[in-house]
Amino acid sequence: MKWKRITSVYLAFVMIFGLMPVAVRAQTPVPPASTSTIARRPRIGLALSGGGARGFAHIGVLEWIEQHRIPIDYVAGTSMGGLIGALYAMGMTPAEMRDFAEKIDWDKVLSGPPSYDELSFRRKEDRRTYPTDFELGVKGGLRVPIGVNPGHQINLVFDRITLPYSTIKDFEDLPIPFACVATDMIAGEPVILKSGSLANALRATMAIPGVFTPVELDGRVLADGGLLNNIPVDVVKAMGADVVIAINVGTPLGQRENIETLIGMLSQVIGVTTIQSDRRSLQLADYVITPQLGSYTLSDFKASAALADLGLRGANEQASPLLKFQVDEAQWQEHLAARRARRRTETPRPMSVEVAGVGGLAAQEIEHDLQDEVGQTVEPQRLERRLSEVRGGGRYESVGYDIVQLDREPRLRIQAKEKSYGPPLITPVIQMQSTEANEVDLAAGFRLTNFDVGGYGSELRTDVILGSRSLFGVEYYRPIGRKGFFLAPRAYYASERVDLYSSGDKVGQYRARRGGAAIDAGIIFGRRSQLRVGYEIGRAHANVDIGGPLLPDVTGPFSSGSARFVFDSQDSAIVPTRGARLTADAYWHFKSPGAPQGFPKSSVGGSLFKTVSRPGLVFGFGGAGTTFDREPGPLEQFTLGGPLRLSAYGSDEFRGNAYVLVGGGYLHRVGYLPTLLGRKIYAGGWYEGGQTFFHHSDANYRNDVAGGLILETLLGPATIGGAWGEGGRGKFFFSFGRFF
Repeated sequence: MKWKRITSVYLAFVMIFGLMPVAVRAQTPVPPASTSTIARRPRIGLALSGGGARGFAHIGVLEWIEQHRIPIDYVAGTSMGGLIGALYAMGMTPAEMRDFAEKIDWDKVLSGPPSYDELSFRRKEDRRTYPTDFELGVKGGLRVPIGVNPGHQINLVFDRITLPYSTIKDFEDLPIPFACVATDMIAGEPVILKSGSLANALRATMAIPGVFTPVELDGRVLADGGLLNNIPVDVVKAMGADVVIAINVGTPLGQRENIETLIGMLSQVIGVTTIQSDRRSLQLADYVITPQLGSYTLSDFKASAALADLGLRGANEQASPLLKFQVDEAQWQEHLAARRARRRTETPRPMSVEVAGVGGLAAQEIEHDLQDEVGQTVEPQRLERRLSEVRGGGRYESVGYDIVQLDREPRLRIQAKEKSYGPPLITPVIQMQSTEANEVDLAAGFRLTNFDVGGYGSELRTDVILGSRSLFGVEYYRPIGRKGFFLAPRAYYASERVDLYSSGDKVGQYRARRGGAAIDAGIIFGRRSQLRVGYEIGRAHANVDIGGPLLPDVTGPFSSGSARFVFDSQDSAIVPTRGARLTADAYWHFKSPGAPQGFPKSSVGGSLFKTVSRPGLVFGFGGAGTTFDREPGPLEQFTLGGPLRLSAYGSDEFRGNAYVLVGGGYLHRVGYLPTLLGRKIYAGGWYEGGQTFFHHSDANYRNDVAGGLILETLLGPATIGGAWGEGGRGKFFFSFGRFF
């Protein structure tokens, strides 16, 4: 599987919940639109069970039903069965459903946090500094998200497929009358959803507790319908069906060997808790089809075609008693014509934009950004990308859309759901690095971000890190207008260890401390680049911590002017599969401890990643810097040494007034971490070459080759590797919390 696994198995295995049978309130039977010829036959209804990815087998059964001209008058479903049932009820053919399932990017749909390329530039900075998706809130106390996955991407799928039916008020007005089941998490009772927003109904029936955020509808807090009624046979009967066909795609109970893995045990738990409820529901059905789905699991979302094929085979083997409901070709065409007449394929052009879920300046900002959608045909792919970018600003759990008819005018309604647990928001960090067997650098802390402090769009960012590297910092970001301009005053205190080497041996260690204040002004260009200039003042002190003094203690004030440009088109802060990143810095140091006079300093660095096969990618990186033959203070010298900076040598082993570094290599995805621990595992190797020097005549170019494993864990990347360099120099290295 090649998709984000932190939430995918959750999504799959809980979709088939059905914990106990509960009586369902009856609905007034409403016959479907039909001709008098069709009305004389028995009214047939389908009850589609939940089952995670196994629910794609429903498509194959529907294919058999259509091939054998068995007209369906009512459909009800739960969880994944609700989704497939809704597609069929909206008039989609089984062939169209197959195409729909195969074209979905399941990696993206099942993802929880925004992808890196959807983030605003500020949020990209957060992800670069602390490369983890884990987030806490401080809204009324320390809180965690209600669900692992806020459901933004899958909600957009619901919005897209139901868009032509946004304005209907009753699901009986669909080509086939439809209902789905949700669970009221407060009252502890099933809720039959048969009117209102079809997209919201699908959200509710699939809102898995602890995985997806519950859906609030009409004052109720709704979650996955499978909790109380996984095979809604009684719902179909209440809709008016004379004959109910139940399609059961749940995972059967496994043997001892099947529960020796996490996924197997979770599947078994669900099977044990739902088996009695499912049996009662199946006894109410007139006919039951249970496709044999073999070893396919709840999480095999990319096997939709194979599962649909097995559903078709299961119907061929088990559904022959249904042939007595077969109609002749004329009646079948009459039935299809009535269904097609009720199908909607077009949506009106919105004449205005309105925002629900938030108000004030937040709503005005979204309305302003989407004004160019007014009067245009809604293009879901474009609109969904823009809404995902709105979410990438960090304020919202999800942002969806539909068309509503107000005052006889179609309007594009944007539904923004704010995070229930923040702001303020906390990103925790644990950082560990070791390049020596007897020495480990360890630090832990957090970044606290609050929005709208002193005005809409402003941010107050606070960093606290304690350990081998310590940092106390605060930055106040204040946007100016709508064009990306900003001011950003900041203050900080930082402390870190600096190793000193002589002839390849570490002979000393300094402790460098620096505190200061600065103010920057700049402009952010879209989501990918930023230019900022600023002025900084402060005081620095460095003294010997361990060993003899290779350099004199330095202390004193510093001040500098700076300019920094960043361009970032990569798709990940850990291991990108594509894109480039470039940084360019220019300073004029008016004062620097240990420097005889002011001096300039400039550097440039970057990396490039490109996918060359489904599991493989190549990358290159490099950088260069100079003080233009001027003498900097010891704290402003360039350094090389350490992982991805001449990995075979000690951290910051080489120093100089200038440096150059080049490298490149290949990474291959070799597997995945256990579901609850992280995502991809890469193995690879790379070449590094570079040098530092005080004078050009001192330049000594060094080479090494390195390799290792990179694990994308829940709390950040872990890297384990080693390198071999000239003269037999070599190192093993390990890091956690950042990819060097």
